[in-house]
Amino acid sequence: MQKMCVIGAGSWGSALALSLYKNNHKVFMWTRDIEQVEEIRTTKINSKFLPGIVFPKDLIVSNDLEEVILDSEIIVLAVPSQAVRSVCKQIKPYVKDNQILVDVAKGLEKGTGLRLSDVVKEELPNNPYVVLSGPSHAEEVSRYMPTTLVAACEDIKYAQKVQDIFMSPSLRVYTNPDLIGVELGGALKNIIAFGAGMCDGLGYGDNTKAALMTRGIAEIGRLGVAMGADVNTFTGLSGIGDLIVTCTSMHSRNRRAGILMGQGKSLQETLDEVQMVVEGITATEVAYKISRELNIDMPITEAIYSVLYQGANPNEAVLELMTRSKKHEMEEVVNNGLFR
Repeated sequence: MQKMCVIGAGSWGSALALSLYKNNHKVFMWTRDIEQVEEIRTTKINSKFLPGIVFPKDLIVSNDLEEVILDSEIIVLAVPSQAVRSVCKQIKPYVKDNQILVDVAKGLEKGTGLRLSDVVKEELPNNPYVVLSGPSHAEEVSRYMPTTLVAACEDIKYAQKVQDIFMSPSLRVYTNPDLIGVELGGALKNIIAFGAGMCDGLGYGDNTKAALMTRGIAEIGRLGVAMGADVNTFTGLSGIGDLIVTCTSMHSRNRRAGILMGQGKSLQETLDEVQMVVEGITATEVAYKISRELNIDMPITEAIYSVLYQGANPNEAVLELMTRSKKHEMEEVVNNGLFR
């Protein structure tokens, strides 16, 4: 029985801890929230983040970083994207070079615009780093519903190691060497999911959402390739797959937040109601700035940015999208090669 640890006891961290436990690993989960530690220890329920799911009695929950990290084969970083750097600084005194870091956050660092792999490598440069991503809601994974993920690493042997650790009859894991593409697919789809929610909140229909998702993956691909990704990655689990699940499900906090803003709520009112981190809000700001720096056309991202950060009316933002100049659908292919 190998020891695994999960840093973060939110919904996704909890679901992955349960998955690792079911695979007969010795699992430790860390949270800084002492009340949460006591609740899970005494009731075996994580009521705020994963209500209705009972934790096994020998899945250890602790607020002691040294205890959970010591001798763990992998360290799962299951914290919001904007907390990744600070958490890496916290765990640095206890991490050994042979421990594999598995990041499951989906985002870009605000301020620097860095991908999370670059953030982690700045703080913990000697550790193997794997991204685990794909279309996966914690609520379903914790109930062992069939789910597929992708493990990405530039050194494929570490991705294969993570694949072996997480694979189960209910969780199928693929590997991909395109770390950049898998990271960006996971981060940027949150922007489009927020937009999909806004369309729902405005009362638009299936036609609108299909258009948004299709053109959304096109602009994700444009920015991704400009940042060094393989375009084929965006046709896979961390691209189209994650986009579909996040744009269509009420489990998606990004979609739920978009719905509320489409219904006329302010950004603060929306965050107060969702009560969890909405990664797409920060991702919109960061991706907008990167797209301007790289001169990449991202009209949907620009429209959502205008609503979130410039006070634009959602209906007017949609109208501007619909009345832009005429284009060839495959303009990127015709003019410059695929997505270039």
